[in-house]
Amino acid sequence: MKENGTLQVLYDGKVVGKLALMAGRKIAFEYSEEWLETGFSISPFSLPLKEQVFIPTKEYFGGLFGVFGDSLPDGWGNLLLNRMLWKKGMKPEEMTMLNRLAIVGQSGMGALAYRPEEHFSFEPQGYDLDDLALQCQKILNTEYSEKLDELYLLGGTSGGARPKIMTEIDREDWIIKFPAHVDGQDAGEMEYEYALCAKACGIDMTEVRLFPSKKCKGYFGIKRFDRERIVDGIETKVKAGNKKKRIHMLTAAALLELDFEQPSLDYHSLMKLTKILTRDNEDDVREMFRRMCFNVFAHNRDDHSKNFTYLYDEMKKGWRLSPAYDLTFSNTYYGEHTTMVDGNGRNPGKNELLAVGLQAGLEKSWCEEVIEKMKNTVEERLEKYL
Repeated sequence: MKENGTLQVLYDGKVVGKLALMAGRKIAFEYSEEWLETGFSISPFSLPLKEQVFIPTKEYFGGLFGVFGDSLPDGWGNLLLNRMLWKKGMKPEEMTMLNRLAIVGQSGMGALAYRPEEHFSFEPQGYDLDDLALQCQKILNTEYSEKLDELYLLGGTSGGARPKIMTEIDREDWIIKFPAHVDGQDAGEMEYEYALCAKACGIDMTEVRLFPSKKCKGYFGIKRFDRERIVDGIETKVKAGNKKKRIHMLTAAALLELDFEQPSLDYHSLMKLTKILTRDNEDDVREMFRRMCFNVFAHNRDDHSKNFTYLYDEMKKGWRLSPAYDLTFSNTYYGEHTTMVDGNGRNPGKNELLAVGLQAGLEKSWCEEVIEKMKNTVEERLEKYL
């Protein structure tokens, strides 16, 4: 595999700009002339739409700006990619970030694509979820898996730490997860019940399913929100579509150039980010408040900056909060929320939640009503997990 010195960034077939490898492994970016005339800022704070060579100042994304780091796999996907590189006689540590983006090509999360692509050639085949779950465990145990090619094809560009595949079901795009080392065998059922509880709490989520298994209570699946169908030029999420529309997305980590593996946020900052990015969209601000409350009461402490995402709406030429994801019981190795609540990460409660809501300009009575309803709903529906 040749070392790429430059790479084109594309959006819906249009050239957004160019990435170039600089001294010290930093990756510079410059918008194309066409995109400057007709496009939008792909990362509003770091890459404003103007004629300039942008060079990142932080190291969190391997010398990339966060928006491009979002295209790369992490956790499980990165493990698969490194295994594939070793299998093909390549050394992962010698791969530049541009090489890795070239391998992602058009298969990454969100809307951005990269050219020229570096292809691993596979023939897609049918699969059995129980068998894939077993093969995932072999990979995690550093054992040989005869299904490495299939696992990479299905999940090699995914984010997150848990083993997963990205697949099409009934002409819709889904992510299906399998248990990791730290999970119990029935982690899928737990995340499914958490998702149903979140919906009962008024939180916006895409469709979820519990896919059947002969070995456990099922595997959790969630419909992707970065893909939509187009029917006769109209974007829709119904099953009748026959062309996919890729949605540009940015995590909070990418927007703010944060190290998502470290505690780096307070919900005050997330509320402020939501207000600024969505132009004070009240629905999105209230939605972020609900998610904060749910994470506190449902003991989801892995609420890091990559677990909050914003989508670009081409029609409205603005940003909106994405549907929720990765809502499940979780601890961190230090026992605290990765995102603090009014400065409290260990045991935040009503006072801290209320302080965040009030500072964001929400009505006290509404906040108190949401807090009470959320607490009661979570305790009633998720009692066996808490």
